[in-house]
Amino acid sequence: MKLSETMKLELDRRFQKVLATPASFDFLVAIHDFVQYIELSSLSKRLPIQYAHLKQIYQGVKDSGAKSKGDLGHARYMVIHDLNRIQNNEFSQNNLFWRKQEFFRKLAIEIHEKLNPSF
Repeated sequence: MKLSETMKLELDRRFQKVLATPASFDFLVAIHDFVQYIELSSLSKRLPIQYAHLKQIYQGVKDSGAKSKGDLGHARYMVIHDLNRIQNNEFSQNNLFWRKQEFFRKLAIEIHEKLNPSF
């Protein structure tokens, strides 16, 4: 499936934000926005399994901003906890999301190239 010009432009805009944002909570929000567009555009069907790492950030940012009435499960609570620590400027190499931000950036590049090979 080829992307329409509008989809390419919006995907590129969100991708450029991922590239331009330094390691911080804002970087994770940029990943959230990038993944959100992929999900809303139904583009995720053609992505490799590694996309799940970015989707975990997307879900964690989404969860951290909302009050849940149900049990999210241990894994999701741990993601929320780690993301909140980054948001509160509590940086630690024990925090997976802080330690692997450059990995997530490279993964976003791979995902973008898979969706838009002409980039």
